[in-house]
Amino acid sequence: MMKIAVVDGMGGSIGTQIVLQLRQTLPEDADIIALGTNAIATGSMMRAKATRGATGENAIAVSIVEAEIIMGSLSIVVPNSMMGEVSPGIATAIASAPGRKVLLPISNPPLDVLGTSKKPLQALIKEAMQLVAGVYDLRPDNQEEDDV
Repeated sequence: MMKIAVVDGMGGSIGTQIVLQLRQTLPEDADIIALGTNAIATGSMMRAKATRGATGENAIAVSIVEAEIIMGSLSIVVPNSMMGEVSPGIATAIASAPGRKVLLPISNPPLDVLGTSKKPLQALIKEAMQLVAGVYDLRPDNQEEDDV
């Protein structure tokens, strides 16, 4: 079974958008785990149809090891990011987890990641969905054919 953890904090808007796109891209039985640094973020991802959710440092540290793929913004592996919501323990648990990390180059506070270009959030999420679909040998339903 596909197990994907989506980690977010603050209001959970990026995580919510990721969960919505995962639901459109992956089979219905995919296990999408919403892991929030706070209850608002977790609740928002659950409303987007995550399979299950958990909140807080210990819940993230315990649950993250189940995931084959871990998704979120770059901030989830930066200690003290998201105005302190990502504790050093959360960042370490995520960075040390065995799952493949698919991180959007967005962070709070701002970090410059060389070798990336600035793209709108929806374009980054679409790229992430293509990567995830490739990992599972799936073709996303919403992927458009390239014009020749």
